[in-house]
Amino acid sequence: MNILFLCTGNSCRSQMAEGWARELCRHYGDDWLQVDSAGIESHGKNPRAIAVMQEAGVDISDQESTRLTDVMLEQADLVITVCGHADEHCPILPDGTQKIHWPLDDPAKAEGTEAEIMEVFRASRDDIRRRVIDLLKKLKPEAVL
Repeated sequence: MNILFLCTGNSCRSQMAEGWARELCRHYGDDWLQVDSAGIESHGKNPRAIAVMQEAGVDISDQESTRLTDVMLEQADLVITVCGHADEHCPILPDGTQKIHWPLDDPAKAEGTEAEIMEVFRASRDDIRRRVIDLLKKLKPEAVL
């Protein structure tokens, strides 16, 4: 199974989703799952997303901020859009490719003190983790996460 997490700029939410999926699959064998993320555009990686994932023990610093390609879409069995913009601008998917939409708020738009902004990023990280766990349980019910 090939999952593609799709966002506007592949800098934050889709990066965290990819990181969680990779990390959680390691617990029970990731040979059944290929995970990637991409953006309608490529904005570079968000350092706050990297930091909050690192706090949770997941290193996403080596992941790339990638722009969506036709090859990615052709290889994907499941595309998960993690923002409204990506959902609205997602290209037509090949026959047999499923799409799920997760309407996640963009933590990169958070305002306030650095501490307040980081709390928004942590809440987003934790929400994405719960969603990825639920997804993986549906895809592989025998998994214990």
